[in-house]
Amino acid sequence: MATVTDVVGVRGVGVGHWTDPVARTGCTVVLLPDGTVASAEVRGGAPATRELAALAPDKAVLNIDAVVLTGGSAFGLASADGAMRFLEESGRGVPTPGGRVPVVPTLALFDLAVGDSRVRPTADDGYRAATAAARASGSPVSGRLGAGTGAHASHWRGPEHRRPGGLRYAESHLDDLVVGALCAVNAYGDVDNGDGAPKLDAVAALDEPFAFEHSRVHTTIGVVVTNAKLNKVECHIVAQGAHDGLARALTPPHTRFDGDAFVAASTGEIDAHVDTVRLMALDAVSTAIRSAAQ
Repeated sequence: MATVTDVVGVRGVGVGHWTDPVARTGCTVVLLPDGTVASAEVRGGAPATRELAALAPDKAVLNIDAVVLTGGSAFGLASADGAMRFLEESGRGVPTPGGRVPVVPTLALFDLAVGDSRVRPTADDGYRAATAAARASGSPVSGRLGAGTGAHASHWRGPEHRRPGGLRYAESHLDDLVVGALCAVNAYGDVDNGDGAPKLDAVAALDEPFAFEHSRVHTTIGVVVTNAKLNKVECHIVAQGAHDGLARALTPPHTRFDGDAFVAASTGEIDAHVDTVRLMALDAVSTAIRSAAQ
């Protein structure tokens, strides 16, 4: 099953999903306009990623074509092959003597223990999600679909006490400047609803707060997209701001058992100070993740 959406306010960006509601897994493709600049940061201790090394500020790659968020743990990274095939057919990618090579950073979360672990997002599923993204229309989506189909929060409370997570979206606006955050929330810790409860109280309330660390069923991943005009170093700073937003919304954040990672992408339309965009990313990410508690 494929459903579609677009990122409101950021022109040229489309988001599409492939969802298997029975196996409770899926993948999400964020198609980006030509010339999009991006970087990324990983803060969780157990990431499953692809092509993130190329997004380091000191690497030669400047532009990306899409971002894939996927379930299926490391197996789900195969969904990027389908997104790349779609983009190659569309004439996208870095020109090389052997043809264009699309750049598609991919982030995965662990949902294998939720539904049918034999079903993981494949290259064909990534192609379906990319096709849906190219036809995207409607409002930003939140819920159990795409990469968030099998996602939960509060894994540290044990399997019987985990809480809804899923795919969540929020935007921050300042005049014509837009920052959108799409997050797949599958956190080891709790979602903070913003009531200001002391974080250590949450730990003290659990008999063994780190008793489930080896179950390996965690990770919150996401992509932040802005129409600000940023270079690659500045995109890296915005990715740091995305993690700051995660740290405000999850208790505890960035554990050794999460693979928390964010890609920050700039479509380059609006002049803006990088610290303004970073603050807006913090706001959008924390709002998106906290919506899982509502």
